[in-house]
Amino acid sequence: MRFNLVDRILDFEPAKRIRIVKNLTLGEEYLADHFPTFPVMPGVLMLETLVEAGAWLLRITEDFRHSVIVLREVKNVKYGNFMIPGKNLVASAELVECTDELATFKGKGEVDGSSTVSAKLTLARYNLRDRVPAMQAADKRIVEHLRGLHAVLTNSMPLVSTAVGARAAN
Repeated sequence: MRFNLVDRILDFEPAKRIRIVKNLTLGEEYLADHFPTFPVMPGVLMLETLVEAGAWLLRITEDFRHSVIVLREVKNVKYGNFMIPGKNLVASAELVECTDELATFKGKGEVDGSSTVSAKLTLARYNLRDRVPAMQAADKRIVEHLRGLHAVLTNSMPLVSTAVGARAAN
């Protein structure tokens, strides 16, 4: 199962920081099991939200240069309050150190101003073609998909022309 836990990119400063929001609804599939009588967002998914925030900051900063960004290491994970349906997790990632292969972030998540999760994250990034040259086309498709998703998350999708909108309405 693939998670896309970032619902909106609120703001960012390339090479510095990003703030995102995750809206938790009762419709999230995993809440049926975690826990049936007390649904809360699993801690590992709160942590994954921080990872995704850091990955988006790298993509934006590096103009989508890498198709793959993965978690390499997590340190100092701390959990605070529960994240319940109907609440919004506002997460941020601050870039601490960056090399050609690795990027380290301080991440934190809050609900209504109270801490839910914090950690130090190290992400690795690469292109599939670096390991298998025949994968260059896959890199291109992944990056195109991510650019489209970025437009949705930042609310910067191009508007539909009036003529197309009028035809759709008829």
